[in-house]
Amino acid sequence: MNMNLVELWHGMNTLVRVVVVVLTVQAMACLAVTVDRIIFLIGAYRSGRKFARKAGPVLAHGDLQQALDLARADRRSHLAGFIRTGIETYMSKLRKGLDRPKAAELAARALERKSDSLSDQLQKGLNILASTGSTAPFIGLLGTVLGILNAFKLVSQEGSGGMGTIGVAIAEALIVTGYGLMVAIPSVLLFNWLSTRISRYEAGLTHARHELVDLLAGAVSEDDFEDEEEARGSARLPASAATA
Repeated sequence: MNMNLVELWHGMNTLVRVVVVVLTVQAMACLAVTVDRIIFLIGAYRSGRKFARKAGPVLAHGDLQQALDLARADRRSHLAGFIRTGIETYMSKLRKGLDRPKAAELAARALERKSDSLSDQLQKGLNILASTGSTAPFIGLLGTVLGILNAFKLVSQEGSGGMGTIGVAIAEALIVTGYGLMVAIPSVLLFNWLSTRISRYEAGLTHARHELVDLLAGAVSEDDFEDEEEARGSARLPASAATA
Protein backbone atom coordinates (compact mmCIF):
# COMPACT_ATOMS: atom_id res chain seq x y z
CA MET A 1 0.00 0.00 0.00
CA ASN A 2 1.62 3.20 -1.18
CA MET A 3 0.67 6.42 0.55
CA ASN A 4 2.43 9.72 0.76
CA LEU A 5 2.31 12.17 3.67
CA VAL A 6 -0.29 14.36 1.99
CA GLU A 7 -2.65 11.40 1.54
CA LEU A 8 -2.12 10.37 5.15
CA TRP A 9 -2.87 13.86 6.39
CA HIS A 10 -6.06 14.20 4.37
CA GLY A 11 -7.19 10.76 5.49
CA MET A 12 -7.02 11.64 9.16
CA ASN A 13 -9.91 13.09 11.10
CA THR A 14 -9.57 16.31 13.04
CA LEU A 15 -8.68 14.74 16.40
CA VAL A 16 -5.91 12.61 14.91
CA ARG A 17 -4.53 15.68 13.15
CA VAL A 18 -4.42 17.48 16.50
CA VAL A 19 -2.38 14.58 17.92
CA VAL A 20 0.06 14.76 14.99
CA VAL A 21 0.44 18.51 15.46
CA VAL A 22 1.15 18.05 19.19
CA LEU A 23 3.82 15.45 18.43
CA THR A 24 5.36 17.72 15.82
CA VAL A 25 5.50 20.63 18.27
CA GLN A 26 7.17 18.36 20.83
CA ALA A 27 9.73 17.23 18.27
CA MET A 28 10.56 20.81 17.28
CA ALA A 29 10.86 21.86 20.93
CA CYS A 30 13.25 18.97 21.62
CA LEU A 31 15.35 19.91 18.61
CA ALA A 32 15.53 23.53 19.76
CA VAL A 33 16.54 22.53 23.30
CA THR A 34 19.20 20.15 22.01
CA VAL A 35 20.77 22.74 19.72
CA ASP A 36 20.66 25.37 22.47
CA ARG A 37 22.31 23.09 25.08
CA ILE A 38 25.01 21.92 22.64
CA ILE A 39 25.94 25.49 21.74
CA PHE A 40 25.83 26.44 25.43
CA LEU A 41 28.12 23.58 26.48
CA ILE A 42 30.61 24.16 23.66
CA GLY A 43 30.90 27.81 24.64
CA ALA A 44 31.19 26.92 28.33
CA TYR A 45 33.96 24.39 27.73
CA ARG A 46 35.94 26.75 25.52
CA SER A 47 35.66 29.76 27.83
CA GLY A 48 36.48 27.60 30.85
CA ARG A 49 39.64 26.19 29.28
CA LYS A 50 40.73 29.64 28.14
CA PHE A 51 40.33 31.07 31.64
CA ALA A 52 41.98 28.08 33.29
CA ARG A 53 45.10 28.54 31.17
CA LYS A 54 45.41 32.11 32.41
CA ALA A 55 44.32 31.75 36.03
CA GLY A 56 45.81 28.34 36.82
CA PRO A 57 49.44 29.47 37.13
CA VAL A 58 48.37 32.58 39.05
CA LEU A 59 46.45 30.56 41.65
CA ALA A 60 49.29 28.06 41.85
CA HIS A 61 51.50 30.90 43.06
CA GLY A 62 48.85 32.04 45.54
CA ASP A 63 48.27 35.46 43.94
CA LEU A 64 44.61 35.88 44.83
CA GLN A 65 44.36 39.51 43.79
CA GLN A 66 45.61 38.86 40.27
CA ALA A 67 43.35 35.82 39.99
CA LEU A 68 40.43 37.98 41.10
CA ASP A 69 41.29 40.60 38.50
CA LEU A 70 41.35 37.95 35.78
CA ALA A 71 38.01 36.55 36.98
CA ARG A 72 36.39 39.97 37.01
CA ALA A 73 37.57 40.59 33.45
CA ASP A 74 36.00 37.33 32.22
CA ARG A 75 32.20 37.44 32.32
CA ARG A 76 31.60 34.40 30.12
CA SER A 77 33.36 31.59 31.94
CA HIS A 78 31.53 29.79 34.74
CA LEU A 79 34.91 28.92 36.24
CA ALA A 80 35.76 32.61 36.40
CA GLY A 81 32.45 33.22 38.17
CA PHE A 82 33.35 30.61 40.79
CA ILE A 83 36.81 32.11 41.30
CA ARG A 84 35.36 35.60 41.58
CA THR A 85 32.67 34.59 44.07
CA GLY A 86 35.05 32.57 46.22
CA ILE A 87 37.86 35.11 46.43
CA GLU A 88 35.57 38.12 46.86
CA THR A 89 33.72 36.41 49.70
CA TYR A 90 36.98 35.29 51.30
CA MET A 91 38.61 38.74 51.16
CA SER A 92 35.43 40.41 52.39
CA LYS A 93 35.33 38.17 55.47
CA LEU A 94 39.02 38.73 56.15
CA ARG A 95 38.48 42.48 56.13
CA LYS A 96 35.73 42.04 58.71
CA GLY A 97 38.22 40.44 61.06
CA LEU A 98 37.42 36.76 60.62
CA ASP A 99 40.26 34.27 60.66
CA ARG A 100 41.28 32.39 57.55
CA PRO A 101 39.47 29.05 58.22
CA LYS A 102 36.17 30.78 58.99
CA ALA A 103 36.49 33.03 55.93
CA ALA A 104 37.23 29.98 53.78
CA GLU A 105 34.18 28.19 55.21
CA LEU A 106 31.90 31.09 54.35
CA ALA A 107 33.43 31.27 50.87
CA ALA A 108 32.66 27.57 50.45
CA ARG A 109 29.03 28.20 51.36
CA ALA A 110 28.81 31.04 48.85
CA LEU A 111 30.26 28.74 46.19
CA GLU A 112 27.71 26.05 47.02
CA ARG A 113 24.87 28.51 46.51
CA LYS A 114 26.37 29.61 43.21
CA SER A 115 26.77 25.97 42.19
CA ASP A 116 23.07 25.32 42.83
CA SER A 117 22.11 28.33 40.74
CA LEU A 118 24.41 27.26 37.92
CA SER A 119 23.00 23.73 37.99
CA ASP A 120 19.51 25.11 37.35
CA GLN A 121 20.90 27.12 34.45
CA LEU A 122 22.67 24.11 32.95
CA GLN A 123 19.57 21.93 33.24
CA LYS A 124 17.39 24.49 31.48
CA GLY A 125 15.12 22.84 28.90
CA LEU A 126 16.03 19.25 29.73
CA ASN A 127 12.61 18.76 31.29
CA ILE A 128 11.16 19.21 27.79
CA LEU A 129 13.24 16.29 26.52
CA ALA A 130 12.31 14.15 29.51
CA SER A 131 8.60 14.95 29.23
CA THR A 132 8.57 14.30 25.50
CA GLY A 133 10.36 10.99 25.90
CA SER A 134 7.84 9.80 28.45
CA THR A 135 4.61 11.15 26.91
CA ALA A 136 5.11 10.98 23.13
CA PRO A 137 4.43 7.20 22.87
CA PHE A 138 1.17 7.61 24.76
CA ILE A 139 0.15 10.61 22.68
CA GLY A 140 0.83 8.56 19.56
CA LEU A 141 -1.20 5.71 20.99
CA LEU A 142 -4.03 8.14 21.66
CA GLY A 143 -3.91 9.11 17.99
CA THR A 144 -4.09 5.46 17.02
CA VAL A 145 -7.12 4.88 19.24
CA LEU A 146 -8.86 7.88 17.76
CA GLY A 147 -7.99 6.71 14.27
CA ILE A 148 -9.40 3.23 14.90
CA LEU A 149 -12.58 4.76 16.27
CA ASN A 150 -12.82 6.72 13.04
CA ALA A 151 -12.37 3.47 11.10
CA PHE A 152 -15.28 1.85 12.92
CA LYS A 153 -17.31 4.95 12.24
CA LEU A 154 -16.67 4.46 8.53
CA VAL A 155 -17.87 0.86 8.88
CA SER A 156 -21.12 1.97 10.47
CA GLN A 157 -21.65 4.60 7.79
CA GLU A 158 -21.02 2.29 4.84
CA GLY A 159 -22.65 -0.76 6.40
CA SER A 160 -19.76 -3.02 5.51
CA GLY A 161 -17.14 -4.59 7.67
CA GLY A 162 -14.70 -5.56 4.93
CA MET A 163 -11.02 -4.78 5.27
CA GLY A 164 -11.19 -2.81 2.07
CA THR A 165 -13.40 -0.34 3.86
CA ILE A 166 -11.40 0.20 7.02
CA GLY A 167 -7.93 -1.07 6.06
CA VAL A 168 -6.58 2.33 5.02
CA ALA A 169 -8.03 4.07 8.06
CA ILE A 170 -6.49 1.53 10.45
CA ALA A 171 -3.12 1.80 8.70
CA GLU A 172 -3.23 5.58 9.07
CA ALA A 173 -4.09 5.21 12.74
CA LEU A 174 -1.16 2.86 13.40
CA ILE A 175 1.25 5.26 11.72
CA VAL A 176 0.50 7.82 14.44
CA THR A 177 1.83 5.42 17.08
CA GLY A 178 4.97 4.97 15.00
CA TYR A 179 5.32 8.74 14.77
CA GLY A 180 5.04 9.01 18.54
CA LEU A 181 7.85 6.47 18.96
CA MET A 182 9.97 8.32 16.39
CA VAL A 183 9.65 11.45 18.52
CA ALA A 184 10.13 9.73 21.88
CA ILE A 185 13.19 7.56 21.23
CA PRO A 186 15.54 10.36 20.06
CA SER A 187 14.28 12.55 22.91
CA VAL A 188 15.27 9.95 25.50
CA LEU A 189 18.67 9.38 23.89
CA LEU A 190 19.37 13.10 23.67
CA PHE A 191 18.26 13.64 27.26
CA ASN A 192 20.63 10.94 28.52
CA TRP A 193 23.51 12.24 26.42
CA LEU A 194 23.06 15.87 27.45
CA SER A 195 22.60 14.91 31.11
CA THR A 196 25.88 13.02 31.02
CA ARG A 197 27.74 15.91 29.43
CA ILE A 198 26.28 18.40 31.89
CA SER A 199 27.13 16.13 34.84
CA ARG A 200 30.74 15.91 33.68
CA TYR A 201 30.91 19.67 33.31
CA GLU A 202 29.46 20.20 36.77
CA ALA A 203 31.89 17.65 38.22
CA GLY A 204 34.80 19.61 36.78
CA LEU A 205 33.50 22.83 38.31
CA THR A 206 32.95 21.08 41.64
CA HIS A 207 36.54 19.84 41.63
CA ALA A 208 37.80 23.35 40.86
CA ARG A 209 35.59 24.74 43.63
CA HIS A 210 37.02 22.35 46.20
CA GLU A 211 40.57 23.15 45.12
CA LEU A 212 39.86 26.85 45.53
CA VAL A 213 38.43 26.35 49.03
CA ASP A 214 41.48 24.28 50.01
CA LEU A 215 43.70 27.05 48.72
CA LEU A 216 41.81 29.69 50.66
CA ALA A 217 41.75 27.59 53.82
CA GLY A 218 45.49 27.66 54.32
CA ALA A 219 47.58 26.83 51.31
CA VAL A 220 48.35 30.49 50.57
CA SER A 221 51.39 32.11 52.12
CA GLU A 222 51.25 35.03 54.51
CA ASP A 223 52.92 37.42 52.06
CA ASP A 224 49.94 37.11 49.72
CA PHE A 225 47.71 38.91 52.22
CA GLU A 226 49.76 42.02 52.99
CA ASP A 227 47.31 44.23 51.10
CA GLU A 228 44.35 42.63 52.84
CA GLU A 229 45.97 43.07 56.26
CA GLU A 230 46.47 46.78 55.66
CA ALA A 231 42.84 47.13 54.58
CA ARG A 232 41.75 45.46 57.79
CA GLY A 233 43.75 47.93 59.87
CA SER A 234 46.16 45.25 61.08
CA ALA A 235 43.41 43.45 62.96
CA ARG A 236 45.79 40.53 63.45
CA LEU A 237 48.89 41.72 65.30
CA PRO A 238 52.32 40.48 64.29
CA ALA A 239 54.21 38.32 66.74
CA SER A 240 56.64 41.13 67.63
CA ALA A 241 53.78 43.42 68.71
CA ALA A 242 52.24 40.70 70.83
CA THR A 243 55.45 40.31 72.86
CA ALA A 244 56.16 44.03 73.26
